[in-house]
Amino acid sequence: MTRLQELSGKIDALDVRIGVVGLGYVGLPLAVGFAKAGVQAIGFDLDEQKVRSIQDGVSYIEDVSCEDLAAARAAGTLSATSDFSELAQCDVINVCVPTPLTKTKDPDVSYIIRAVEDICKYLRPGQLIILGSTTYPGTTHDLYVPMLEAGGLKVGEDFAVAFAPERMDPANTDFAVREVPKVLGGETPLCTQLASQVFRLVFDEIVPVSSTQSAEMVKLLENTFRAINIGLANEVALMCGRLGLDVWEVIEAAATKPYGFMKFLPGPGLGGHCIPVDPAYLAWKMRSLNFQARFIELATEINGQMPRHVAERINDLLNEDCIAVNGAKILILGVAYKSNVSDMRESPALDVMRLLAQKGAEIRYSDPHVQEIELDGRTYKSADLTDDLLGEVDLVVIITQHAGVDYERVVAACNRVFDTRNATRDVAAGREKITKL
Repeated sequence: MTRLQELSGKIDALDVRIGVVGLGYVGLPLAVGFAKAGVQAIGFDLDEQKVRSIQDGVSYIEDVSCEDLAAARAAGTLSATSDFSELAQCDVINVCVPTPLTKTKDPDVSYIIRAVEDICKYLRPGQLIILGSTTYPGTTHDLYVPMLEAGGLKVGEDFAVAFAPERMDPANTDFAVREVPKVLGGETPLCTQLASQVFRLVFDEIVPVSSTQSAEMVKLLENTFRAINIGLANEVALMCGRLGLDVWEVIEAAATKPYGFMKFLPGPGLGGHCIPVDPAYLAWKMRSLNFQARFIELATEINGQMPRHVAERINDLLNEDCIAVNGAKILILGVAYKSNVSDMRESPALDVMRLLAQKGAEIRYSDPHVQEIELDGRTYKSADLTDDLLGEVDLVVIITQHAGVDYERVVAACNRVFDTRNATRDVAAGREKITKL
């Protein structure tokens, strides 16, 4: 019996130690999921604060409750460390590190390369390496596998490699993590089998594909689909603005069609760790093959201009009230990239704030999930959403809609509102104060 065949039996017997490299919005829920399934899960991160928080049973991610984390710690199935030498003790290693873009919008795979380099130091026969960080098709096969094989071990014989893209949607209460089907592809059929066995511990449905390249492409397609359709919704919003139409009314009416239409909503721009980034990975890869991804490039252009469009609309609204942007008091409601999370990555609110500050506006913000932000060398702290604050500002701009915010009170107490999210759709009184995207 080979070491990989032994690993298969150990997985079935729940006699495996599963490592998770990167304990952010993807890695921590995955580690807790394995721990709840009854296997030994160990998280790896360079951030000592995250490690201490886990060891203390305190969650720093909205989608992981302190109760679940503390229960896993009490059961002895979850631990965390910054000592990467413990990778040698793991039978399965999941890599969940960031894959951002460089300033030139090229893929930055340096975080994964560092993680793979750490794994290479402790790679041994019988291990399964699962990469989950979003990347362009071919990265696993062409870049990471050669790195892992450089020490003499062979994939599919001595150790296994698979790619299984994350499908996390922070703050989504409609679908638990285990309810979202898990796509995966291995370097060999045995690699796919082993990865399927592992993920059946925490996911209800497994969707194996033929290769790591296919699995990488699945993730890019999913988020490129969203980015392009959001780009269409944003362009329709711009059209409706020129035509004097309410884009929200148009979209809601179109969405009543029971077939052939999927509702996407406009907004102040794209945010988060996936939708603004993943299409750029695919477009970059295709440029290397002399192929122009025109839909992606057009959607990126439209979505990218939305923060500037919002800033220009703010300027126009202030002008209508005979107020200059320079010196205007503007309150930004919501700075996280999406509703009910604290994640600030790629948030369009930062772009809007930066554009307004450059014109001399006096910017404040209020967000129940984000207590402090750093922007262009300046620290902003979330303001309490009091009636006095609402009454003293010249304009309230809703960038991110959060549950628990009383928009009825916001409209009643303020002078004017610019709503980029249709958060005030149910507000009855004071609608004359509201302007929508």
